[in-house]
Amino acid sequence: MPAARVEYVAPWWVVWLHSVPHLGLRLQPVDSTFSPRDESYRESLLFLGLVAAVCLGLHLILLTAYLVCVCCCRQDDAVQAKRRSSCCVTWTAVVAGLICCAAVGVGFYGNSETNDGVYQLIYSLDNANHTFSGIDTLVSGTTQKMKVELEQHLTRLSEIFAARGDYIQTLKFMQQMAGNILGQLSGFPEWGEVTAELTKLSDQTGYVEYYRWLSYLLLFILDLVLCFIACLGLAKRSRCLLALMLCCGLLALLLSWTSLAADTATAVATSDFCVAPDTFILNITEGQIRTEVTRYYLYCSQSLSSPFQQALTIFQRSLTTMQIQVVGLLQFAVPLFPTAEKDLLGIQLLLNSSESSLHQLTAMLDCRGLHKDYLDALTGICYDGIEGLLYLGLFSLLAALAFSTVICAGPRAWKHLTTRDRDYDDIDDDDPFNPQARRIAAHNPPRGQLRSFCSYSSGLGSQTSLQPPAQTISNAPVSEYMNQAVLFGGNPRYENVPLIGRGSPPPTLEASVPSLV
Repeated sequence: MPAARVEYVAPWWVVWLHSVPHLGLRLQPVDSTFSPRDESYRESLLFLGLVAAVCLGLHLILLTAYLVCVCCCRQDDAVQAKRRSSCCVTWTAVVAGLICCAAVGVGFYGNSETNDGVYQLIYSLDNANHTFSGIDTLVSGTTQKMKVELEQHLTRLSEIFAARGDYIQTLKFMQQMAGNILGQLSGFPEWGEVTAELTKLSDQTGYVEYYRWLSYLLLFILDLVLCFIACLGLAKRSRCLLALMLCCGLLALLLSWTSLAADTATAVATSDFCVAPDTFILNITEGQIRTEVTRYYLYCSQSLSSPFQQALTIFQRSLTTMQIQVVGLLQFAVPLFPTAEKDLLGIQLLLNSSESSLHQLTAMLDCRGLHKDYLDALTGICYDGIEGLLYLGLFSLLAALAFSTVICAGPRAWKHLTTRDRDYDDIDDDDPFNPQARRIAAHNPPRGQLRSFCSYSSGLGSQTSLQPPAQTISNAPVSEYMNQAVLFGGNPRYENVPLIGRGSPPPTLEASVPSLV
């Protein structure tokens, strides 16, 4: 039988991840062979998650030490310190934003790669499941035909040919051939349990993958939003946004290390499987499927003959022999027994249908179709899937670095805002160049408006309309008024404002008004 096997070779990242030391919770070495049912192996994967938790703790300790040092240290030169702090905060925000954007880009790519690999695995499992279900359907359908329908036709023909011993002997020979076919069909493995397991595995994998993909998508959006809040808080110089940014930055840091722990454990476990997938499948199917059948589909090599070849050959020979016997009976028995024609034609149709099922069964039992599905599943999970997990791990590290940078820049930005506000408080409120004074003046306009110079006419009507202000005492010399009158060119219409405040009419106006006595 021609073989179409394409050799599976584990990629380098699978070998590298498989070489990661496997240790139990008591630091004892654990076999790295993929065995998810083994408790010690599960402990080794849990240990990897605990290593990430320890790294998170060290990271938080270093951040705390740095923040304490920044908050406690004092610089002598305040002006240079402010300039240097402002410049450092700005560039730190720029670098953190770039790192965050790069992390999200890497994460999107890794999430897409992992999703593609997982769905390729699901697609291959569904194809293999369809093949196994088709094999069971063909075997059960052919068995039903041979046991029930053929038996009914042979029983009626035995009654019709009761007087002819030679025809009865032919019917017994056909019944014997049908028994041979049933015996060969019973030797085929039943794939019902395998189909149920594959269906369960496919459904669970699709369910977990959907929520995994959605969780990472939400994490990417959260990181972008937090990065935007950090940049906005630094740009707006808002303490509320900075405080929110620091709190959310710690949350994002925790989520980044948590995702890194999950990605690491999953990647290592999947790599353990991808290093020797044939061995794991042979072990897990032992007792359910014959070893030669499993090897036939796993390797699909020219050196391995099909375990179903003999059964299919006997099936084909038995069908051919029965068809020859039916043709002979139609030729010689029907002229003598016309009532037998209907049953003989029914047997002939049944045998033709069984032959068609035999050809379909031969094609489905061939190793090339199922082996291709097997290779596609390995390619999806071991190449695209693990590669995507590595990119997601890189995303977690970059995101942790970005938010660590943001957290480190937070106290400097806070001190810069505090120093700026304190400098504003030291300036006099009456200083027109004080920004706070300008803000206060903008929100609190003066209650009264300044009066402009008043214009007085020498007419009597203008004089009666003038409301003299309250009396005020002034010691201004007369020379001051004379100087101001000369300044206005002796025009009686323009007077000095302070004279109005003294409550006496202008002298020029008194000279022009006639006496009323």
